Formats: sequence, C-alpha cells, structure tokens
Amino acid sequence: MYFPVAGVEAAPAWPPAWAFGISFFCSMSGISGAFLLLPYQISILGYVLPGVSATNQIFNILACPAGVWRYAREGRLLLPLALIIAAGTLPGVFIGALLRLTVLATARVFLFFVAAVLLYLGLRILLQKGSSRANAEMGVCKVLSKGLSGFDFSFANQAYSVNSLKLMLLSLAVGIIGGIYGIGGGAIMVPFLVSFFGLPVYAIAGASLFATFLTSIAGVGFYSLLSWLWAYPWAAPDWGLGLLLGLGGIFGMYCGSACQKYVPPHILRFLLLVIIFFMATHYLLKALGY
Repeated sequence: MYFPVAGVEAAPAWPPAWAFGISFFCSMSGISGAFLLLPYQISILGYVLPGVSATNQIFNILACPAGVWRYAREGRLLLPLALIIAAGTLPGVFIGALLRLTVLATARVFLFFVAAVLLYLGLRILLQKGSSRANAEMGVCKVLSKGLSGFDFSFANQAYSVNSLKLMLLSLAVGIIGGIYGIGGGAIMVPFLVSFFGLPVYAIAGASLFATFLTSIAGVGFYSLLSWLWAYPWAAPDWGLGLLLGLGGIFGMYCGSACQKYVPPHILRFLLLVIIFFMATHYLLKALGY
C-alpha cells in the first residue's frame, strides 16, 4: 500500500500491528507510545519528512481516548492534573512546530539535550527507593481541594499536592519537545511527574494520556495550517498512515489501560525505565549519526 503524502510503501497490516504492541505496553505508564512509532516510521518505513511529527499526533488523537475512557471508568482520571498539563503544553506545541519547520529542522544539538535530560530522569528514578510512593493497593483518585495555586488529591490512602505554576512551566518545556517530534509529551512528562513531583504512576497515567490527546489535536491542526499558509506540503500529516496507526493504537491503549492494575508497581517502574533509556539511547545515536 502506497502512502502518497509520506512517500512510502507498507503492507496495510503492519502499521496497526506495530501501533497495537507499542501502545499496549506504553499506556500502562501513561505514555501513548508515539515516541516509539517515530523511529518505526523513520527507520523502517523511511518517512523522514517533518510531516511525520503530525502523523504521529494523529495516532495520539485516535488512540488516547480508549485509554482515557478506561481510566475514567475506574476512577483514576485526575482531570485537574490533565487540564493544567494541557494548558502549559499547548503554547509549547505551537512553538515546537515552528522550530521543527525552521530553526531546528535537523535539531542535532537539541537531540543531545533531550537525551541528557532523559538519562538524568532515568537515573533519578532508578536510584529512588520503592515506586514513588505508589503501592500495590488499587483505589480511586479523589480531589481534596483545588485553586489557582494548585490542588491536592488522595490515592491509595495517601495524599499528594501539585503546584500549578511549577507544573505549567514544566509542561511548556515538554510541549516544545512534543511539538517538534510529535510525541505528545507523555514520554517526558510522566518521568518528571514521578521523579520531581513524587506522584504515583497509577494515578497520573489517565491524566497524561488525556493531556496528550488535547495537545495532539492542536499539533495536527497547527502543522496542517502551517503547510497551507507557508506552502510547506512536506509538513502536512499523512492521514492514511496516521489512521492505520491510530486503529492499532485504539485497541492497544484500551487493553493496556485495562491490564495496568494487574501489573505490580515495580514492574511498571521497570517498564518506565526501559522506555526512558531506550528513548534516550535512540536520540543520542541519532544525534551522532547512527
């Protein structure tokens, strides 16, 4: 099957199959898996145009709602957390898209920076004792108080506090990265939430996916608008490929979010570390020209 916008060929069964496997495992940690689909599209399919970022975000738009709905059904969707992340990330997505098409089209220095940040986060989580205060007891997220400065919530008989300003500033930086590479930001946001804010993966996964969904809509729209206004056809997403990836992501995301509560916290922590170090290594090797 030929995808004219991307300029690549692939058997129609392979993109959804890859997307299913990736989103199944990644969704357990609140990550859509788009960052793993980017290497797949670039290295295996040969899709190297800037539009690959927006195509990745189409996958997020289609796949994330299945996971979000499952987490919401189980009472593990922290809406205030998702809205704060989205509010901070959205401006960053627009900035990131502009940088991708102009200043950071190759982004070699930026790749080194991203790899260094992820390696630091991975080491921080690795050296932490336990699982960031998460335990095996499953429960629901309950917002205790909220205001402009932040909100408090309880999960598994423990209380947590989130500062809105700090989270929005972090989200802005994450949004820029997500806007450039079309990864939605969850792969970077979740490690920060776990390591710096001390929040449990069980409680933040749904919010991270919901914020990724919202920002991906903005990202696809902005890339499409730029491709039309600036006559950059290579910036437009490939909707056919994106839809196939999204189809696999829908089922993978739903199955992964449904299975998360049966996976022990230390396994989720290990999975998160594997994802972080894989991503950091990939970006580092790519920056070095491998």
